[in-house]
Amino acid sequence: MEKMKEVNPLASAPVSKLMIKFGVPSIIGMLVGALYNMVDQLFIGQKIGPLGNAATNIAFPLTTLCMSLALLFGIGGASCFNLSTGMGDKKRAGYYAGNSLTMLTICGIILMAVTLVFLTPMLKLFGSTDKVLPYAEDYVRVTAIGFPFLLISAGGGHLVRADGSPQVTMLLNLVGAVINIVLDALFVLVFEWGMAGAAAATVIGQVVSAVMVIAYAFKFKTVKLEKKHFIPQRSHLNRVIAIGMASCFNQIAIGIVQVVLNNSLKHYGNLSSYGADDPIAVAGIIMKVNMIVFSIVIGLAQGTQPIESFNYGARNFSRVREAYRLAVIAGGGISILAFVLFQMFPKEILMIFGKGSDSYYEFGVKFFRIFLFFTWINCLQPITSTFFTSIGKSIKGVFLSLTRQIIFFVPILLILPLIFGINGILYTGPIADVLSAVFAIIMAAYEFKAMKKLESEIKKSPDFGENS
Repeated sequence: MEKMKEVNPLASAPVSKLMIKFGVPSIIGMLVGALYNMVDQLFIGQKIGPLGNAATNIAFPLTTLCMSLALLFGIGGASCFNLSTGMGDKKRAGYYAGNSLTMLTICGIILMAVTLVFLTPMLKLFGSTDKVLPYAEDYVRVTAIGFPFLLISAGGGHLVRADGSPQVTMLLNLVGAVINIVLDALFVLVFEWGMAGAAAATVIGQVVSAVMVIAYAFKFKTVKLEKKHFIPQRSHLNRVIAIGMASCFNQIAIGIVQVVLNNSLKHYGNLSSYGADDPIAVAGIIMKVNMIVFSIVIGLAQGTQPIESFNYGARNFSRVREAYRLAVIAGGGISILAFVLFQMFPKEILMIFGKGSDSYYEFGVKFFRIFLFFTWINCLQPITSTFFTSIGKSIKGVFLSLTRQIIFFVPILLILPLIFGINGILYTGPIADVLSAVFAIIMAAYEFKAMKKLESEIKKSPDFGENS
């Protein structure tokens, strides 16, 4: 064990420095992923208007589905990779990385084909109105082509970070984002290609990032990946899927919530003075703005994954607790800042994404201030869910990842509007946020208590002096 600590900084370097090393690139990577959609929406909102914004909102569940698969094999593979190296089993680590990259590619191709075949019925299922549908079709018809590259770049980035190269993960995400922004301006504003132009800019950026991941795969540092590592094996994939399931389900839950939310806004919007199109457009903007904050928190949580996984595997529990504590402190600070901005400048944020009617801004301001009222405690659920995933307790991670979106949000979303109409949708968010935060606190406290008990038992072991 002493030799392991000297070789791998995850076992010996200050946790705060490791958090910066792994957390900052991870945050940037998650931000870039969120910005892919937001940049499209910025240009679309300025050039096309609310209907274009509504179309990107209708398409958003497909993006979350892509990210769910990217996290399933990206976070799952990375966690298994680090848990194996933490236990000194480098031979098995290579299979986790290679199998994960193969599955990211296969899943991306399958999802692309299914989306292109069932495009129109799928978008209607997601809550598209007749006015929004043509814009959504133009957008998704192009973005679907990029799904394999999105999965490789997003999921593969986690594997690159797990190999000890967080800067490379940051670089490949930044390169893709810069390309997307430049081409968005060119395709949408200069060439006036509309929704298809914004989508093409996104896909090109994803292709470049994916190529960078593939190139890195041939020069892994911790383990040299060989052809045999890329051949899927059930035993390795079962472990990867079990570990990555929590992060995957969290994204699937977000997608399900988006679909239910869109359809609720469509139904109750038609029954209100706002209509259906404006609430869907507003919700799309606000959810993507909030996704920026959520991406920072998730990136921070993912930055703790190598630290927590390795040290849990090495039975160095004090470093696991320290990584979690620092993540909660940093995530709480970011969330409080977001709460202040959302409460003080909701209309100004909406205006960045184009002009709208008075009722558009009226509903948007209410949505910001009520729906996101408990943004300041939103960090607890994703950080704690990722913590359980990192230490190999996937069932707890899966349960916690589903608390806000599925267990609490969807049932409340179906009940409150029956009583309060479209305003009931707004109050669903804060209620679900509070309940999920309470569960995160209780589960984390119980786990740390159990961890301290295990730590005490290890110290009492007669072999402790020899292995420490």
